[in-house]
Amino acid sequence: MSEQTFYITDYCTIKAGEVVVNGQVAFRATASELSDLALFLKRIYKEKTMEYPKFFKMDLLSKLAFIGAEMLLVSSHTDEPIYDTALYLSNATSSLDTDIKHSASIVDATAYYPSPAVFVYTLANICLAEISIRHRLQGENAFFMSPTYDADMMYNYATYALQTNRATKALCGWVDYLEGEYQLVLYLVEKQGQLPHTIESIKHLF
Repeated sequence: MSEQTFYITDYCTIKAGEVVVNGQVAFRATASELSDLALFLKRIYKEKTMEYPKFFKMDLLSKLAFIGAEMLLVSSHTDEPIYDTALYLSNATSSLDTDIKHSASIVDATAYYPSPAVFVYTLANICLAEISIRHRLQGENAFFMSPTYDADMMYNYATYALQTNRATKALCGWVDYLEGEYQLVLYLVEKQGQLPHTIESIKHLF
């Protein structure tokens, strides 16, 4: 297979109270939002008028991924499924923050009452589903676990998907949340653009 050059066309980071899209600050947390990610994400949702009520039922990991994807993907105005976009995400802590909440709800045998609303988010890959439902994505997707972002592996996944025409674009990145600590880095890989999709370029986003 001949080597092809693909490109990072858009990227978004959310960390330390800032949402940065393609190098420009799009949102900055207020003093109260710096210690309350839920409040920060809720304001972004409202200011962007996303009109997706299920957002409020999500856990914080899914909300973080949802907002990041919203910055990069333009929602279709048709009900037709989108097969040409692959989705590859990863993190270090899986759904541990939600797992802790679920565990707390069942640890006391005398007050045993697990919450279905919490339990449904005890898998990290649920955030893939939330993004896919919102944007009608039905392409290949996967969620990986690693202590830090494996740029080499994710580069290979996106490159292979585009080289073999399994996808014409890939949304890749890192989304992690645990007990108030969070980081999101998402980027779109496509067949045309300005910034070459290389391992070095990916590492630079972090």
